[in-house]
Amino acid sequence: MKKTLVLGASLKQNRYSNLAVNRLVDHNIDTVAFGLKEGDIRHIQIKTNFKDFQNIHTITLYIGPKRQPEYIDKILQLNPHRVIFNPGTENPDFYPVLQENGIEVEVACTLVLLATGQY
Repeated sequence: MKKTLVLGASLKQNRYSNLAVNRLVDHNIDTVAFGLKEGDIRHIQIKTNFKDFQNIHTITLYIGPKRQPEYIDKILQLNPHRVIFNPGTENPDFYPVLQENGIEVEVACTLVLLATGQY
């Protein structure tokens, strides 16, 4: 599987972003993570700097629409194949920006996609 960036990763085990990192690892998907605090989820180190990422196929968002604008340029620079908008991160204003840059938009739940073999 191609590399996935979990954007908005949390060290808190009750957060869906944390569960997503764990499930991606369980599915043997090359996973990297960005969050506000450095730390580790299993063997995945949460980074706080975007310069640490390259060759990203999929970005799965766990950051709400109000905070997304500060990450738009960084996401575009990574030039992923697709961005998954998980529940609560939906942002119709952001979709055309991604699509105009050749990035696929998927409004879905990463956890469901993984559980149903659709990832």
